[in-house]
Amino acid sequence: MAIPRQLPNAITIARIPLAVVFFVLLLIGGMYGIPEPGIRWAAGILFIIAISTDWVDGYLARRYDIVSDFGKLWDPIADKLLTGSGFIGLAILGEVPWWIVIIILVREWGITVHRLVVAKEHVVAAAWMGKIKTAFQGVALGWALLPLHELIGLPVWTAITAVLMVVVLILTVASGIDYIVAQARGSRQKS
Repeated sequence: MAIPRQLPNAITIARIPLAVVFFVLLLIGGMYGIPEPGIRWAAGILFIIAISTDWVDGYLARRYDIVSDFGKLWDPIADKLLTGSGFIGLAILGEVPWWIVIIILVREWGITVHRLVVAKEHVVAAAWMGKIKTAFQGVALGWALLPLHELIGLPVWTAITAVLMVVVLILTVASGIDYIVAQARGSRQKS
């Protein structure tokens, strides 16, 4: 079965407006200190669907040998818009500390800016550690976004969310260091 060559890129690009819709739903679902569980469930489910497309577009591109420089560049950007929206939204709602979100965003956008700067020379694809980090961010954010505290109780949900966010922070920083080391090695080899 043949698939359109641009399908993986179209899926990647679709994550960008999904990130905006998700962010708006998340804020509406928790504004003014009056949580709206139905809207919060919708935001959480939309996030999970959108972040799952990251796996789908990558699978299709590799499976049908249609990996493109466009996809290598824009896939991580779309991921960062989606996960960044989740982190910022949770921080605005007071559910994740701002200091964690700031560290994560500095790493995420710093590397994204670097990728854009060097894109004329070469496209930097995501490394295995970055892929693990993104997958774990998706799981942790999915957990934190769904109003599961209604089912398991607020103290348990809060404790699990805190542990997941610390693990995400560690993986994010470690993968950022791995990226910097790999880029430094690559620069030295070119010289």
